[in-house]
Amino acid sequence: MIRKILQIVLLALLTGACTEKIDITLDSTYTRLVVDGNIESDTGAYAIALTKSADYFSNEPVPRVVNALVWISSGTNTFLLHESKKGISGIYETDSNFAGYTGNTYTLHVELPEEIAGKSRFEASSFMPSVTHLDSIEAVFKPEMGRKGIWIIKLWAQEPGNESNFYMFNLYKNGKLLTDTITKKVVSEDKFFNGSYMNGVPVMYINNDHPWETIYPGDTIMLQMSGITKEYFEFINEVKQSGFNIPFFSGPPANVNGNVNNGGVGFFAAYSNSFAKAVVK
Repeated sequence: MIRKILQIVLLALLTGACTEKIDITLDSTYTRLVVDGNIESDTGAYAIALTKSADYFSNEPVPRVVNALVWISSGTNTFLLHESKKGISGIYETDSNFAGYTGNTYTLHVELPEEIAGKSRFEASSFMPSVTHLDSIEAVFKPEMGRKGIWIIKLWAQEPGNESNFYMFNLYKNGKLLTDTITKKVVSEDKFFNGSYMNGVPVMYINNDHPWETIYPGDTIMLQMSGITKEYFEFINEVKQSGFNIPFFSGPPANVNGNVNNGGVGFFAAYSNSFAKAVVK
């Protein structure tokens, strides 16, 4: 009986301790310009999103930056971007016939109608590396892996081996992009296969547990292999580790290092592409 009484008293003390109110005061971060966008080697219209950063616990949508002057320069040419008229303000687009060239360095210029953190002009530069040609790809199903199996995407290509190269991989299913957020994209460096033939190298794993993300026999898949800079490779890895998605940010961007100057955050990327298709068997 004494033991039971002591247990009841101890439980009451622990419960009271767990329900004690603790007030924590967190500082707000100052507002910063956030840049999210890229250009590629394929002809198309490319978009740059400009927003403002928000406090970590803010439940409001991040404010978009409108009426900015945005252009891209390559050293010899200048390309003016136009703010989207599709109801999404703060999105700035190139002309539909834009295409980047490997070996060029592209600089994004932004002039704001109103200052953010005391600055109105921002720049971000990115070199466009080349990328190797993709020979072929294959999707292999491993039913013994995971609860419902895993699809492994393999590729065949010759790695150049002339320097350190960094790659990004995106996957399309029947024309729809599956890797539609930065946390789903796969990045890799070539230190394990530099200069060798990539003979069925696994580059992506798809969990068959999620029917909206998996693939099925008869689907047409397309792998996009992109040549990216070391800085963009590191940026994507840092974003994944910090737990943030793009578009930025529902909260402060931790210590993710982008390439925007004057205290801006985010990344302006330039990369070249190679594609390969296959029908899932």
